[in-house]
Amino acid sequence: MVAEKQMRMKSLETRKRGKAVKPGSHIVTSSWCHIRKKSVVLDICTGLGYSAIAAMRAGAAQIISLEREQDVLDLARVNPMSAELFSSPNIRIIVGDASDTIERLGDGVFSACLHDPPRMAHAGELYGLRFFQQIHRVLKDGGRLVMYTGTHRSRSGIKSMPKGVKDRLLAAGFIEVKFVDACQGFVASKL
Repeated sequence: MVAEKQMRMKSLETRKRGKAVKPGSHIVTSSWCHIRKKSVVLDICTGLGYSAIAAMRAGAAQIISLEREQDVLDLARVNPMSAELFSSPNIRIIVGDASDTIERLGDGVFSACLHDPPRMAHAGELYGLRFFQQIHRVLKDGGRLVMYTGTHRSRSGIKSMPKGVKDRLLAAGFIEVKFVDACQGFVASKL
């Protein structure tokens, strides 16, 4: 946690010296998420807002974005690449713990969910069966989950899929659960 805060502060210092914070990769593409015009999208772990912005640009009518850390949003606010996160009337940010907030969201509300959690060591509850069941609950039938996990390689360099994540997604009721290299994570659907 200390290292992450130091990284954020370094990014803020870089911005203060007149250099824009550059965007990293985001997990959303309209082809993987099936974002259509007038879609309602849940974005879990806002970060710098690139996924929410991409969903908006893909035509989503409304994006609800959940972020626990106010300092992450503060960093996004000074990042020129995140400006649309705060200026778009289509994006609503809810500050709070996603595992608590999601329980207050209605059943079958969202067409798609973009889940880009911190590493498991920092937010293990966002990789758990109970949390996946909540995502499943809030998705409409036919809704799509895209979950960034990053690439996973063993020390010998052999690719390994995080089987536990896949097993928990299946146990939560998702179908067509697969790891997609282009997304660096899982894609799953609700029947």
